[in-house]
Amino acid sequence: MSSFRVVYDTCTLVPAPLRDLLLRVAEDGLVRASFGEGILDELERVLLRDFDVPAEAATRLRAAIERTFDDSVVGVLQYADLVGVTALPDKDDEHVVAAARCVGAKVIVTQNLKDFPSACLEPLGIEAMHPDEFLLDLVDLYPIRIDRIVREQAAALKNPPMTYDEVLDALERSVPETVAQLREL
Repeated sequence: MSSFRVVYDTCTLVPAPLRDLLLRVAEDGLVRASFGEGILDELERVLLRDFDVPAEAATRLRAAIERTFDDSVVGVLQYADLVGVTALPDKDDEHVVAAARCVGAKVIVTQNLKDFPSACLEPLGIEAMHPDEFLLDLVDLYPIRIDRIVREQAAALKNPPMTYDEVLDALERSVPETVAQLREL
């Protein structure tokens, strides 16, 4: 398994197609994804509040992530003393940086780059990356593997079933440059 550790911010786990791809990339061993309990708590809250996902479905999703990445879920008590020591613009994001510091992650994958300024993260040896930039790097390094992962993602979808191109269409909203690169392969 890869020793390159990343933390996926909640915003990258909300859109189902992006979440599925990012989790599959980690499951395939290209990166080692970690999740603070605060990230998973927030994921459940957002899915319930903003997307009307039934509570049972949100709980099942969280349980599946915890089961699949059981050694990568960081308990709040493990990083509680690191919360609040970074001068982030949004204090509600402190738990994400604390989880990253706790596990030695070098990258936080987030769509909210403004909330994780490099001036705050660089002294900690952490970089915030948009998922499009993150996945483009992986496509450059592992084009065949990423293409296979997306094909497996499409093959696994049953309700509703989706083709490879339909999955790319769904991903295009979140990671347009990555999709363009995959279409060129």
